[in-house]
Amino acid sequence: MSMELAESMLLERGVSVSAIADIVFQLQQKYHPDLTLAACENSVRAVLGKREVQYTLFTGIALDKLAESRLLPEPLQSIMDQDEPLYGVDETLALGVTSIYGMIGLTSFGYLDKEKIGVIHTLNEDRKSVHVFLDDLVAGIAAAASSRIAHNDPGAASYTSSTD
Repeated sequence: MSMELAESMLLERGVSVSAIADIVFQLQQKYHPDLTLAACENSVRAVLGKREVQYTLFTGIALDKLAESRLLPEPLQSIMDQDEPLYGVDETLALGVTSIYGMIGLTSFGYLDKEKIGVIHTLNEDRKSVHVFLDDLVAGIAAAASSRIAHNDPGAASYTSSTD
């Protein structure tokens, strides 16, 4: 298992690192005016470099592919066919990815899950393929990469305790 395999699987499903980085850039540019797309791509790759993220991505993509091939047992196949709003397992997997850089990622994920910007929107609207898990996983990766940038901000306030 490797980051290269994760990137390859994403590309096979129509998602590039740069497309995820575009979302990260949109989330963080307001707070980091000097932020570059290259820095966002590096952050996405750092997230994809984590084995737990890779395993989650492999699992979600496999379930989407099985649903496309109509190989899931009922009622799971019907739930995936409908992208059932109360299913929630797709968001649960994505939240695992989101949390690797702290709780700040949770708010970004919630925003991305509702607004569905960039490639997330493209995946969500694609009626030829099943992306029940992938759209949320991409949002989770983008949220985690965005959180990573926020946590690594050298200009962030630093607090110390006072001694009396």
